[in-house]
Amino acid sequence: MSSPTVTYLDHAATAPPHREVLEAMWPYLTGTFANPASQHEPGEHARQALEHARRRVAEHLGARPAEIIFTSGGTEADNAAVKGLALASEHRRRVLVSAMEHPAVLDSARWLERFGYEHEILPADAQGLVSPETLEAALLRGSGPGGPALVSIQYASNEVGTVQDIPALARVAAAHGAPFHTDAVQAAGQLPLAVEELGVQAMSLAGHKLGTPKGIGVLYLRRRTPFEPLIHGGGQQRGRRSGTENVAGAVGMAAALDLTTAQDSSALAVRRDEFIRQVEQSTGGPGRTQAQLTGHRSRRLPGHASFIMAGRSGESVLLDLQRRGISCSSGSACDAERQDPSPALLAMGYSSEEAQAALRFTFGPQTSEGELLRTAELLTEA
Repeated sequence: MSSPTVTYLDHAATAPPHREVLEAMWPYLTGTFANPASQHEPGEHARQALEHARRRVAEHLGARPAEIIFTSGGTEADNAAVKGLALASEHRRRVLVSAMEHPAVLDSARWLERFGYEHEILPADAQGLVSPETLEAALLRGSGPGGPALVSIQYASNEVGTVQDIPALARVAAAHGAPFHTDAVQAAGQLPLAVEELGVQAMSLAGHKLGTPKGIGVLYLRRRTPFEPLIHGGGQQRGRRSGTENVAGAVGMAAALDLTTAQDSSALAVRRDEFIRQVEQSTGGPGRTQAQLTGHRSRRLPGHASFIMAGRSGESVLLDLQRRGISCSSGSACDAERQDPSPALLAMGYSSEEAQAALRFTFGPQTSEGELLRTAELLTEA
């Protein structure tokens, strides 16, 4: 267990579980533990809880319950969306994904090449934004028979916090008949998730970024969207994702969305901006490490601040902070075993050396101003 003195600033990797979520899950880990597919009373109770959770999740997205598929997490949801939508296309063999994507999307797009698909990386600007004009140009370049099989662009970057204009991008894709998927794993709980307003056909979420234990995710799949399931077997969830459902996880996902919907992200954004100001001020004096903000200054997640620590190794600064009780990150936790520079930062125009000096601080409503101030001050010593 973590020491109570540790300041935890790595919510983008995993947020602390909410007590209310754990309490909502507990009955379905103990008394109501039956398989929801079983044809007896305990099974019926589990099935009712599962479908109630599905309805609550759907309400948060402005979707229909039948459009909600529970998965094991965000990685599975991304894999299912990219592969499932592309494989369901009869004659389309082109997949467009942005340079800012999570590895679950990028690697899924590369995997499709073995089945004759072509994948193209959409470039981002220096702030991590993919413009509608960039997407339009890419779609026009490949305007052949059948059109594109899929466009997938992340709602908000896990590495630099930049928030994309998903409604505008989705409109461009729709004009070319391309299904649009967004990885909203980082956005959930901080940005609007109404799927009709976003204009997406598919969207991925992960519970452990919202305050559930790890092991539950959601794929929103708009009705009548062609989809090839990746997991076969018992035919659960209308055959789109076989396997006995994680009832407790689904209940926790619904409870976490209930809690995060009630939060005011504007207050978190104010603290973020003050923290960025303090870091830039505290590291900008003579002989001090210069912290350069990465990502868009204003179009970014409310609880996200990321920097390039000029002249330093991000890993060394991270270890120095850890010794002082600050837990943060030098990049995506999902890429923790890779030693190469971040592809997202390289795509934004940073050099390999600069990308290796990246540092990320992500936090939530429970993170105090004092914790952020102390972190900014300690950066001058790290």
